[in-house]
Parts: sequence; C-alpha cells; structure tokens
Amino acid sequence: MVDSVEISRVSIKENLSVDVAVMMLEPDDWDFRPGLFFKNTTLSIRSLSDKTQLADVSLNQEQIDALAATRQVTLRVKFSVAGMHGRLNRINPIIADGKAKKLANSNWKTTLAVTFE
Repeated sequence: MVDSVEISRVSIKENLSVDVAVMMLEPDDWDFRPGLFFKNTTLSIRSLSDKTQLADVSLNQEQIDALAATRQVTLRVKFSVAGMHGRLNRINPIIADGKAKKLANSNWKTTLAVTFE
C-alpha cells in the first residue's frame, strides 16, 4: 500500500516529465498502479486500484500546451519503503573499503496516457 506520494519536479523534455517520490508501507507491497488525470490546470495522480487521490500539481501554460500536444506524460518514480530508507542512524561499515553501507532505492520510468476530464 502506498503511504505517500510527492511530486518533486515537472519539466518539459520530449513531452511533459513528472518526477515523483513514492513511500511504500511494506517492502513486499507491489500495489502502485498510477493513473494520470488532467482537469482545468491541475494534473492529478490517482490509484487505479482503489481510485484514491495520491497527488496533484498545478501546471503553467507552457506545460499545458506540451501535455495537450502529446496527451502523455513521462513518469519518473523513486520508490522508498517506510522504515528502510531515509536517514541512517546506525552506520554499518563495509570492512573492505571502510565506507558506510546504505540501502539502494528503486527507480522506475514509464510513459502514461493522460485522461482529460
């Protein structure tokens, strides 16, 4: 289950690109099915599983024009798990090189169609 979703950046590359940070509750949870919806000037991310609103962002006119031209968004997601990622309170050194060890984050990139309401 998704704990929180935060939109960190919206930019224009080939099409509209949205960077999202997703915090999951459990490490074995795979229930993240985003859907993108656009109404007036707001781009919303909703769960396709249970239809809950996860996050939204207001777009400027240049971003709206780019979205209207392609009708799709490149979604770049950085996954974290509550209690496993974030600030290290206890450093576990790697004996071979003496550096701190931390968990890797999972990243994901996809292109999704946008539903205009």
